[in-house]
Amino acid sequence: MTCYDRYLWYVLRHKWFVFIECCRLGIPWQGLLHDLSKFRPSEFFPYARHFYPGNGLTRIWRDKTGYYKPTDTGDAAFDFAWFLHQKRNPHHWQYWIFPADPGHEKILRMPERYVKEMVADWKGAGRAQNRPDVVGWYEKHKDDIVLDGYSRLYVMALLKIKPGWLP
Repeated sequence: MTCYDRYLWYVLRHKWFVFIECCRLGIPWQGLLHDLSKFRPSEFFPYARHFYPGNGLTRIWRDKTGYYKPTDTGDAAFDFAWFLHQKRNPHHWQYWIFPADPGHEKILRMPERYVKEMVADWKGAGRAQNRPDVVGWYEKHKDDIVLDGYSRLYVMALLKIKPGWLP
């Protein structure tokens, strides 16, 4: 199998699991449309070469929870593909951040349907990578995920996490 075959198999598996989660959350249409940009050449080829570099190896830059920082890869083609993917897909929290004055950013509220799709994406990715503990992943990495207060509470509700300030 080529790196492209292996990556295609992963994307299809990921999309299937995200579709199942989107159906559970009442947004099946978004599940069908989820991550279609990953099939664009500007994303597909850099992703495939990054994650499946050849010789049967799989390059995964993730910790044991599945989290990775794609901006730390040293792979300029992948970094740009990841940037494009975030800006093409409003289910990524990064889509809702925009630069303000130098050194500042504005965090916009995510519409509920995209919060649902984001959580479905996390769950689908967890299943596709055999790391189904999304709540554990979220708890470990919540400080790295930049959300407005309402979107954060909605994520926690979808994951059935009780805010610490509630009795």
